[in-house]
Amino acid sequence: MTALVTGSAGGIGRAIVTKLRAEGFEVKELDLVSGFDVSDPECWEHIGSVDLACLNAGVLTGGDDIASLTDAQYRRALGVNVDGVVYGVRRLDRVMPKGSTIVVTASLAGLVGIPDDPIYGLTKHAVVGFVRSVAPQLAKRGIRIQAVCPGWADTALTPPEFKRDLEEKGFRLLSAEAVVAGVWAAYQSEGTGEAWIVQPGREPLLYEFKGVPGPR
Repeated sequence: MTALVTGSAGGIGRAIVTKLRAEGFEVKELDLVSGFDVSDPECWEHIGSVDLACLNAGVLTGGDDIASLTDAQYRRALGVNVDGVVYGVRRLDRVMPKGSTIVVTASLAGLVGIPDDPIYGLTKHAVVGFVRSVAPQLAKRGIRIQAVCPGWADTALTPPEFKRDLEEKGFRLLSAEAVVAGVWAAYQSEGTGEAWIVQPGREPLLYEFKGVPGPR
């Protein structure tokens, strides 16, 4: 069995790689530090077939004030968090075999508001919506796609001052291994287009979208 992991050099990425190798996967690690830019469509054109793809790369903007948001912050967040998923899924849809799976690391910020980083929230809402919307056409070709939505994790992505603020407010941070448990639950599920929540002290939980009222 073969797999790829984007953002593989980060805390969650490394933990995903470790888990997959322990489960017998041959894993290809893709990260900016080793020259792979998920926001560059040309990079994706060199990726071949795998049985499991974990699209995990992500960044924060590092700010909550929309008035002081720079163009560079905004474009980088969109490039990594949204373009990196869309370009990845586009390429993988062309090369993955029937029976394969894509698991995208989204966030609870894709299901609820996140005043601390509104642009991060924008990108993760986009990712969850994309996974749910693209799932039916991938299913026709035998490919499943899932989203994992963890709360804040204790990794280098979360700034130290923000970690302190969360802890002072009584929030518990997830370990990278807890997030990986959510990735594995999403992979093992027989569903597609699902969102799996990961919260401290809980088993990974399938999120139930309540839907909207129909026309009268």
